Amino acid sequence: MAKRNTYNEDETLKQSFNWHDYARLGHYLRPYRGKLALALGSILLGNVALILGPYLTKVAIDTIIPHHDMLALSLLSSVFLITLLVAWACYRYRIWTITEIGQDLLRDMRTDLFTHLQTLPFAYFDSRPHGKILIRVVNYINTLSDLLSNGLINLISDFINLLVTLVFMLAINWRLTLYSLVLLPVLFIWTYVIQVQQQKAFQALSNKQSNLNAFIHEGIAGIKVTQGFAQEANAINAFDAVAEENRVAYMRAVKVQYALWPGVQNIATLTTALIYYIGIQHVGVVVSTGTLIAFLGYITNFWNPVINIGNFYNSLITATAYLERIFETLDEAPEVTDEAGAFTLPPIHGEVAFQDVSFKYAPDEPEILHDVSFHAGAGETIALVGPTGAGKSTIINLLSRFYNVTDGVVAIDGVDISRVTLASLRAQMGVMLQDTFIFSGTILDNIRYGRLDATEEDVIAAAKIARADDFIQTLADGYHTVVQERGVSLSAGQRQLIAFARTLLADPRILILDEATAAIDTHTEQLLQAGLDQLLKGRTSFIVAHRLSTIRRADKILVIDHGRIVESGTHDALMAAHGAYFQLYDAQLRMLQAL
Repeated sequence: MAKRNTYNEDETLKQSFNWHDYARLGHYLRPYRGKLALALGSILLGNVALILGPYLTKVAIDTIIPHHDMLALSLLSSVFLITLLVAWACYRYRIWTITEIGQDLLRDMRTDLFTHLQTLPFAYFDSRPHGKILIRVVNYINTLSDLLSNGLINLISDFINLLVTLVFMLAINWRLTLYSLVLLPVLFIWTYVIQVQQQKAFQALSNKQSNLNAFIHEGIAGIKVTQGFAQEANAINAFDAVAEENRVAYMRAVKVQYALWPGVQNIATLTTALIYYIGIQHVGVVVSTGTLIAFLGYITNFWNPVINIGNFYNSLITATAYLERIFETLDEAPEVTDEAGAFTLPPIHGEVAFQDVSFKYAPDEPEILHDVSFHAGAGETIALVGPTGAGKSTIINLLSRFYNVTDGVVAIDGVDISRVTLASLRAQMGVMLQDTFIFSGTILDNIRYGRLDATEEDVIAAAKIARADDFIQTLADGYHTVVQERGVSLSAGQRQLIAFARTLLADPRILILDEATAAIDTHTEQLLQAGLDQLLKGRTSFIVAHRLSTIRRADKILVIDHGRIVESGTHDALMAAHGAYFQLYDAQLRMLQAL
């Protein structure tokens, strides 16, 4: 299996972020083009209304007031008031609309990310802490919220404002306009220098945030072990170290980020001072008082959006560190997918064949299985036994096509399972693992997860066969008892009985039990045996078990060692052969007798 990334190990990006990747955000904007067009119209109208203000002031100072024309001044004041009202209405509309678009976009992106995670192979989840996956779906998407809602509003508004203001400035005095732009090259150079450092700083910060989230997730999941071994102090010390790395990375990132704004602000102030000097001293430009006042108003209107765009660019660089992780996850190719031309697997009888199957997790890793071949007839029970790490679980994972075989063929009813759709394959299989997962909700809903259209009577009937009904009836609310995530209020045996009922309700043609009775005590196992016989009846079943007493009646027992089948036969035949199975059974029997 691929090397697992740990909570204190920084993840390495497979591919650096490409600025063209921002075009991918446009894909999420397409469904909202109509709303966006209306918002752009409101922004344009509102900005024009606001920018008329300095021009109306110029007319009042240079023309109306010197002539003491009170009627014209009243009319001009009324027009000015109307522009303010129009600007307010447009501002209100654009805030609501763009915020709504931004949140819709984030919802779509989060949905795409979660949906894509459903398609990724076990290897992806096995190779990294789950906290590092969780932070992408929640925290990193949330970090983009302000950028894609308020930031999007400001960016669009500021660009329009900047262009309209520039038009008015050129119309009033093109020479002063050129002086206003003389320091823009300095701004561009300063922005570029900061951008390079900022991107590196926030990439480092995203790694530390991911590590911290992974540690917290792992710490909460393992709290019983921590307290059971009285390791709370060590856990706190480890947390302090990870949290300190996060703090240091954050302070470095913020230090670089906040270097941009003072530079832009100083350039804007110097430009304003330059216009004052030129306007008052008449250095190559002669302007009226009204023109100078109006132009200074436009200078503010010009540099405010420049500053805001600089801040947005700042936020964009910051968001890059999170977007590249999000896109990296979205670009993670599912290893197990429906092949071109895959067809729906028809209802199966349950005949299974492995033909010279070999498997390894990656091309550069050693093989886990070597030329495994066997046949299981429809309705037979096949037991897989052997030491830990021998390859038993790998065989059933290949049968469920959680992984693709490296070489060879796995066939059901003579059909290569790589040629059929995953949904049609897994819909006819039931898998029970040792680590049974119980979802938060009622016991009824957890059992019904095996077949969502099942009635309550169907659920109860399955629970009775699986011997889960007895303990469920003792609960205060019976089948409607609410359990928390992972079924923490239930015993390990009770969780396993619910899983048996869930699988039985699904009525699969092929049944896989991977250490499914390991968490059940001997007394409960005896009660379950009759239900288990009913569960196995008429189905092709694969049972992985270390407790060999549970598989004595299997039609065929495969002994797996170092990725190979070293023995095959019934219990009696293998015991008579005095081979590997006999040694395993005898050693386990002597251990039980010694207890």
